[in-house]
Amino acid sequence: MIKIDSVVRAKILSEALPYMQTYNSKFIVIKYGGHAMVNDNLSDKFAQNIVMLHHAGMYPIIVHGGGPQIGDNLKSQGVESKFYKGLRITDKETIKVVEKVLYEIINFKIVQNIKKFGGKSVSLSGNKDSIIFAKKLTNIFETDSNIEKIIDLGFVGEPKEINPKIIIDECMNGNIPVITPLGLGDNNITYNINADTAAGSIASSLNAKSLLMLTDIAGVLDENKNLINQLNISHANKLINMGVIQGGMIPKIMTCINAIKNGVEKTVILDGRVENAIILELFTEEGIGTLINN
Repeated sequence: MIKIDSVVRAKILSEALPYMQTYNSKFIVIKYGGHAMVNDNLSDKFAQNIVMLHHAGMYPIIVHGGGPQIGDNLKSQGVESKFYKGLRITDKETIKVVEKVLYEIINFKIVQNIKKFGGKSVSLSGNKDSIIFAKKLTNIFETDSNIEKIIDLGFVGEPKEINPKIIIDECMNGNIPVITPLGLGDNNITYNINADTAAGSIASSLNAKSLLMLTDIAGVLDENKNLINQLNISHANKLINMGVIQGGMIPKIMTCINAIKNGVEKTVILDGRVENAIILELFTEEGIGTLINN
């Protein structure tokens, strides 16, 4: 685990002020998940970082995942998790578990952790608070003998529209919103939404200054597994076509690209396993992740 030594800490303090001024009164959307969420030390550091952003005059907004915790909960009930291309197949019983774990367990814990370190925070649910209006995800096809078939993922959705008003109101009231990636569909149906996708859509609706995507790797890696510090959209698409960027990194990249095209100024994929990753990214010149821009 990488820790900040005294030299790096001093560097952050000396460089931070101009960056704080740049981000003052700006929306910063953070997708929070992976190892950083389940490791107690990292979750404490994350909460401290979020409180620091808030005290520095920014409006941090957290959109969290919870895949491993949902999987563990389902397993304890004797239910095997099934996936298609990284998306959890979600039937009627599974969506109830997803909603309970995301909102009643994970969201609650994040909010309490922020409060423990002196922040004001509020739990918001994409569906119950009418933030994420969703539609069923149906544009997934599998080719079999040249026949295209729709793969039914059940209650898995994608954002159709974002209503940012309650998020803005909570920020203006001095609160740090923590949002579950659940969407409200027609006939009050609840849909499970990929947290990366939800974070990107929310960032776009706010014209956020930054979208930070915390992952379990250093960022986007080149063919030699070295960190790529900066990518423009054209280069990112080229690396995808070459097969250098593959697997689960592709939807993260596409989320960042879509966010940029929809008004987000800066998107970064960074390593959530690094202590104080958010502070290192925002308040130092070089940052620590992969910056994706136009």
